[in-house]
Amino acid sequence: MSEDQAASLNRPRHIVLNSHPTGDQSPIELNWGAVNAADRGPVVTNLTGDGCHNAIGTHSGSYSIYRALAVAAGALDPSHRPDLTNTAPVAHIGPHPQWSDASRIVSMDPYGHLVVQCFQDQIDDGIDVRPSIAVTRARLSLPEVVHGRQQSLQTDGQVLLESGEINVTKIAIEPVWYLPGVAERFRIKESELRRILFEQTGGMFSDLVTRSDLKIFLPPIGGATLYIFGNPEYLTDNSRRLTCRVHDECNGSDVFGSDICTCRPYLVHGIEECVREAQNDGVGLVVYNRKEGRALGEVTKFLVYNARKRQDGGDRADAYFERTECVAGVQDVRFQELMPDVLNWLGISRIDRFISMSNMKYDAVTAQGIDIGQRVSLPDDLIPEDAQVEMEAKKAAGYYTPGEVPEIDDLAKTRGRHIEGY
Repeated sequence: MSEDQAASLNRPRHIVLNSHPTGDQSPIELNWGAVNAADRGPVVTNLTGDGCHNAIGTHSGSYSIYRALAVAAGALDPSHRPDLTNTAPVAHIGPHPQWSDASRIVSMDPYGHLVVQCFQDQIDDGIDVRPSIAVTRARLSLPEVVHGRQQSLQTDGQVLLESGEINVTKIAIEPVWYLPGVAERFRIKESELRRILFEQTGGMFSDLVTRSDLKIFLPPIGGATLYIFGNPEYLTDNSRRLTCRVHDECNGSDVFGSDICTCRPYLVHGIEECVREAQNDGVGLVVYNRKEGRALGEVTKFLVYNARKRQDGGDRADAYFERTECVAGVQDVRFQELMPDVLNWLGISRIDRFISMSNMKYDAVTAQGIDIGQRVSLPDDLIPEDAQVEMEAKKAAGYYTPGEVPEIDDLAKTRGRHIEGY
């Protein structure tokens, strides 16, 4: 980029490294877990370069790189600030007591949807405060529901429409990490967490090791989307029943219907159960986390598929986790310790029906003091044939099942199709 182009974008050519700052470094005060928004303060990143930022990284998570490309291509003015007129949440969420407990919410900004309402004075003073949460309404159209696979699911005109569409409140959440709290969840020192994050991102965020005064980190990862079925206010009303499905992203199954896993069947089953609960004057909730391939990524996942299908003896339940570990070095990096934050943010204290077999999710939720009543497994008739390998392996590894736990010697008998069988 030429000097003239840089000037036209209102950008200085001189680069100042965060590890060697110059000028006034005066971060806006931020007190995580304060009793109200005014005492807590806004989360501010370093897009303006004025030294007042109190957070490492930038908004938009993994999409922040596309924003940079738009600036580089000259399509986006780097000084642009969003016009937040009419963007306010369509449903009332919080504040709840959990918001003022610094240990209960550590991976998202509880005031992220209320920046205009809570921090208008700072915005008027020229501080670039941006939302990290948005709350809207939508209709879902699922072929399984529209075409009436579940005959017992009846239209009611409010939750499930005659068209087969489902009315929901939809919430998008970007990750905002309070580093001391994240470190505590993983039982490590904050300094160690910062060092490893710095090293394992190739030194992308030098502030992690040079600015210990900055306690907030906006990691370049995917966030979460919440789908509420029925009245959102019922989530905190213990006289109403709550059905909840916590689901981790699986593009191949969720979107394209790949039959090697149970992800879409379980997701749709969870949605149907949430609809049913809302129709019974309760409320349903689906939490959809962007953690593709057990947070190892889709490339790793597909490599594991090949390794499973080509190994000696074929795709077997007894070697299910081993194949992942051989490729990735670890079985799973979703680490559900941070997952319950969204439940705390919603003010949830009890889940009546938990549509999940995962012992890791169950343990993480209950560790946060949230009671779980009934655990609901995936019905056998919804498990694709090639996904039996996954299901039997998970049951043997400790996943909840109302039936018998497979014996180790029997796992090798459960096999999927060969790589040549497609």
